[in-house]
This record gives sequence, structure tokens and C-alpha cells, in this order.
Amino acid sequence: MIGAAGELLGIGSLQLEQGRERGGADHLNMIVPIDLLKPILDDLLRHGRPNRPPRPWLGLYAAEIDDRIVVIGLADRGPAQRAGLRTGDVVQTVGGEDVRSLAGMFRQVWSLGRAGVEIPIRLDRDGHTQEHKIASADRSRFFKAPRLH
Repeated sequence: MIGAAGELLGIGSLQLEQGRERGGADHLNMIVPIDLLKPILDDLLRHGRPNRPPRPWLGLYAAEIDDRIVVIGLADRGPAQRAGLRTGDVVQTVGGEDVRSLAGMFRQVWSLGRAGVEIPIRLDRDGHTQEHKIASADRSRFFKAPRLH
């Protein structure tokens, strides 16, 4: 993302979709502000990731739909799927804190500790409240590893 004066403000890193209950979706591009990249750039070049403990990953894909956080997909054999979450579930709280935005949900997950920490989550499924505890994981362990000869 380039500012009005031609300065680099951020780098597009992920395409997202924000759905609406009545159909249709807004296509978004998540931009990482350049000031967040500078402190970890050397690590990214050297290690391919920040040199810090991995954040907890749930293996769920969610969207903000009409001011709700809705699970729209689950990683195959990922933590959320193993914990019994389903597409269509509406996330209400993470770690006992209300979540009102997708960014807020992920910040709350990350605030609970490193990958491997148990994440308590309350959700609405078909009008019924459910409590789940998700054993988070290191997302990089779910990547396909290169084959070595």
C-alpha cells in the first residue's frame, strides 16, 4: 500500500472475504503496516518467520457476518475440527472475553499464550450455547513438508 506522498505504508499479505447474511461478500486485502514489518524483517529473511515462539492456531476460518464472527471453514484434522466445532458456529467469547471483530478474536486467542495452550471458546450453534476447549497448535506443523530425496 502506497501513501499519497509515495511512501510505503504496508504490504498486502492475505486476501479475505467479509460476508453478509443476505448474500454477497466484500473482498478485502489484509495489509501489514510497514512499521510492524521492520522489527522482524531480519528474522523473516533468515528464518522465514519471526524468531519467537509460535502463536496458538485453531485451524478455523471465520468471517464477520452482520456483526457476528461465523465459522466458515475448518482445517482438515485441525484443532477446531478435533474439538467439535462446525461451520456455521457463531463465536461469542474466547478465553472468557466477548469477541466483536475477527481481529479481536485472533488477538484474544494470541493473548492466551504460545501454541499448545488450551483455548476456551463459547459459541452459538443453532440457538444453543456451547462451551469448547480447543488444544491449539503450531500452524507450521500443518504445512506440507518438502520431500527430501
